[in-house]
Amino acid sequence: MAIRTPILVLFLLATTAGCSSDDIFRDLATDRELVVATRNSPTTYYFDGDQPAGFEYDLLKAFADARGYRLRIEVAFTLEELLGMLDEQRVHLAAAGLTITPERSKRFQATSPYLEQSPLVIYKSGSRRPRTIEDLVDRDLVVLAGSSHAELLHRLRKQVPQLTWREVQAGDTLELMQLVTLKKAELAVIDSAEFKIQQQLYPRLVAALDLESEESVAWHLPNSEKAATLLGEINTFLAEARETGVLDAVRERHFGTAKFSSRVGAFTFSRRVSSLLPQWQPMIESVAAEYQMDWRLLAAVSYQESHWDPGARSRTGVEGMMMITRATASELGVTDRLDPLQSLRGGARFIRNLLRRLPPDIEEPHRLWMALAAYNIGLGHL
Repeated sequence: MAIRTPILVLFLLATTAGCSSDDIFRDLATDRELVVATRNSPTTYYFDGDQPAGFEYDLLKAFADARGYRLRIEVAFTLEELLGMLDEQRVHLAAAGLTITPERSKRFQATSPYLEQSPLVIYKSGSRRPRTIEDLVDRDLVVLAGSSHAELLHRLRKQVPQLTWREVQAGDTLELMQLVTLKKAELAVIDSAEFKIQQQLYPRLVAALDLESEESVAWHLPNSEKAATLLGEINTFLAEARETGVLDAVRERHFGTAKFSSRVGAFTFSRRVSSLLPQWQPMIESVAAEYQMDWRLLAAVSYQESHWDPGARSRTGVEGMMMITRATASELGVTDRLDPLQSLRGGARFIRNLLRRLPPDIEEPHRLWMALAAYNIGLGHL
């Protein structure tokens, strides 16, 4: 009996643990809290100020609101962690730009696709461009660990046995893009949708070739019968979102604006953040604290006005770091517009004055946007 008791206890514990994995779906019907795993990235989920945003988040929120669920987001720091949360049924679903692959289809259930994208090989402008899969051989190629791209490279290795790569433990392709930018890797594989958005941050990176035709992106659910009801609800929602234009509107909001971004402007900004901002940041932070402003706001305005050039002048007569007019300088007590400290203080004071003079019923963030518009065109014109 002394021998059998531990075995019985272990059996009961294992049985209980096996049953509890489905509890999350039982609880969903009663407490209506939808738990979703995602990753922090500009194309999935992030905070815009103090508000959650991102393509995946907006689509999830639309679904949750339509079905009367309360949405709770769980952020994974690597793709392998995210898929582990799904395997262990700690979340109801994963929404993180996951493509449907043969390997994932064995482990999980996928919803109807809601996005198409291609796996791209990217490289840094000026280095040797790969034009074929064979050109990837003997190059330092990186991918996210646990990603569909790692699965794809394993399949491609059957065609090109010499193909090698490194898998990086990260939750976002920004880290891969940083490695290529800093020449800590030669090439990286990322999704086309993510590259379209994030290239603005790394404008020296260029798409070299598509590794495969377009892949379907979908939400993934645990491979459990209890998930079937939720899977049906999501597919119904996605079908309705396509018909009503909701899906197209969310896609356009997040992926349709990148075409207006200037690669040259982004490159200039990136270069000046590295070369010029460190010189002026202590002064900008000091003046911002003096006027109770976010220093990043003052840095952004001064960059937009002069590209952090204290000697900047325009044909219209404005000059200095904050490009202040002669009349405004007189009003603000700025005696030397080309003095960077005076210019920053004058600009900060002017923004504060504009914020104070706007009608009280204009709330944030619109109040700040209107103050910045007035900084440019004048309060009277606004």
